[in-house]
Amino acid sequence: MNILIVGSGGREHALAWKISQSPKVKKIFCAPGNGGIAQIAECVDIASDDIAGLAQFAQKHSIDLTIVGPEAPLAAGIVDEFQSKGLKVFGPNRLAAQLEGSKVFAKEFMHRHGIPTASFMSFDSISEAREFLQETQFPLVIKADGLASGKGVFVCYTIDEALNGLKEIEEHMAEAGKRILVEECLRGEEASILAISDGERYVVLESSQDHKRIFDDDLGPNTGGMGAYSPAPVVNDLMLAKIETQIIEPVIRGMVMDKMPFQGVLYAGLMITDEGPMVLEFNARFGDPETQAVLPRLKTDLLEVILAACERRIDQVDLEWDRRACVCVVMSAGGYPGSYEKGMVIHGLEKAAASGDGIVFHAGTKRHGGAVVTSGGRVLGVTALGEGIEGAIANAYKIVDMIRFDHCFFRRDIGAKALKRIEQKTI
Repeated sequence: MNILIVGSGGREHALAWKISQSPKVKKIFCAPGNGGIAQIAECVDIASDDIAGLAQFAQKHSIDLTIVGPEAPLAAGIVDEFQSKGLKVFGPNRLAAQLEGSKVFAKEFMHRHGIPTASFMSFDSISEAREFLQETQFPLVIKADGLASGKGVFVCYTIDEALNGLKEIEEHMAEAGKRILVEECLRGEEASILAISDGERYVVLESSQDHKRIFDDDLGPNTGGMGAYSPAPVVNDLMLAKIETQIIEPVIRGMVMDKMPFQGVLYAGLMITDEGPMVLEFNARFGDPETQAVLPRLKTDLLEVILAACERRIDQVDLEWDRRACVCVVMSAGGYPGSYEKGMVIHGLEKAAASGDGIVFHAGTKRHGGAVVTSGGRVLGVTALGEGIEGAIANAYKIVDMIRFDHCFFRRDIGAKALKRIEQKTI
């Protein structure tokens, strides 16, 4: 098969890496790709939001399956466009992708179908939200309704923090912030569950936990994700059963009832509270960097799973998993998630590859001359398997320490919460 992967981040590198292992693959293209993806796929200079250009490329190059990585083209209707041209594509259509594209839509959907989530209010303008916040109690969570690359969420403990969050949305996320969501602040530990659905049935992938904040101990502003690990000890078998019956199954069933069946990857960002699992947000695609921590543990041919979803036979799939843990540490450009420099030469990639202890997934990189240089905020996702979380952490950071570029920044505590929870269970 000729495969086209849409996107340019670490998630897309992980998808290309995993799919390249399938005996069904003839050739992989990636649009636009990055410096690491170029080693296993042909990178094509078409932007991920150029839907017409991507469809034209797929037709011209006899693409048998297109896999869409990022959320923006899904929300813009890339699946609808491809399907209208008879092209096989993996991902939800524009209506179903609203679960991620509009947080207000997702909240109203959950309320309608009895899916556990925080109480909320929505506002049609920033000024309305600002007025409400002057007379309410804290802590609260403020969210831009639309897509904001994981940065449109503000946990606020004071009115000043709330007003600053609204100002940030107003100045830097105007399109996403046309509507504002204000939610109660849930307490607990976060986890991510990804399910692959064929529109009516689904399979659930192994659990993971993302690290959104830029600094150690979950301090500082939100980012697209500074690292992840799998499995997440907070999701034991009993909790996973609750997540399936209270969240995943009702979402898939509810989308069918609402005449917008969800075919693709349903990502449930959860807070595991004392009362049980509650939804923080939905995404309509593979998570980033969760994908980098989950896929290395998947023994089953991912392409077979995706084809089963596209052909409405996901119930025929059995997933097999590596019992080792996996940790992904994101190496970012100094200054991210704010302004940062590009074009820094990355050293040590050959040494890291030769170590054989893990995989370095590229995100914000490109090839310039004979070198690989930085081209984004999140630059690399250094990923390793290991015996237990502790072993995976040690292996991942061993590789991190082999790599360097000017103004490089990364968290040193990826996976620490998992170790703490495991220690508490053994006391």
